[in-house]
Amino acid sequence: MAATIQNDDVKQKDAGRAVVVAVTTRAVFESGAEDGDGEDVYGMGVAFPLLQALQRVNERLLEGNPAESLLFDVVLIATDSQQQQHSSRIISSTRHYGLEVSRFCFSGQEDFIESLLQNKVQLFLSTDRKEALQASQKGVLSALLDRQAAPSEQLRVVLCGDAVVRPDAGPAPPSRPAAQSFSAQLGEMRRRFGALDSPLSIVLLTSSGGGESAGAALRTLRSRGLSVDEAYCLAGAPRSPILSLLRPHFLLSEGAIGLED
Repeated sequence: MAATIQNDDVKQKDAGRAVVVAVTTRAVFESGAEDGDGEDVYGMGVAFPLLQALQRVNERLLEGNPAESLLFDVVLIATDSQQQQHSSRIISSTRHYGLEVSRFCFSGQEDFIESLLQNKVQLFLSTDRKEALQASQKGVLSALLDRQAAPSEQLRVVLCGDAVVRPDAGPAPPSRPAAQSFSAQLGEMRRRFGALDSPLSIVLLTSSGGGESAGAALRTLRSRGLSVDEAYCLAGAPRSPILSLLRPHFLLSEGAIGLED
């Protein structure tokens, strides 16, 4: 049975405005590792820089407006049975590293989707492709995390423009409405910052088609209230080289997709 524990160490976000992001504890902490000081806390996993980047965006938003309510609301979800048995260690590890996590969810593989829905998660991030696909099929926007940790100074998000350009190519994924809603919220956040020194960078990437496809994707995103910092049109070329340079924390489409696809 799924259980949710509120973190009283942090101020809870506005439920009506916050952008709820759930990350698996398996991605944030390494189960078999301890921190460098030998304390009884987990070592840092691949998603650790992501949480720091999300926290940095929140800090900058609050610097600009202390009453800001459009903030990232981070939820850690444990689907690994071993980590569930050490829930206190997960909580103490979060406190040890100073991570701003609002809630902890402990659920099995059979009911983690229930935890996502109950917490009104708008983006689910995992290193497990099966989990990401399961969540996406239930209408929760999901993405695979990059196993090569990206920098924490700036949250870097890559949007796959191909699904935006051809929304009617094949059946619509259940998570498409969630993807469109999340992009609008992301765009609203980005508008809070100037062109320079932004803690949030949004990049559009179109894999197929030429400049016209990229232009169509840009116009569609702008109509949803989202402007991007950079845009790349690959025209059929492999995207691995550009992704290795951009080093995004994750790549978003209107379904579940990974950086290695």
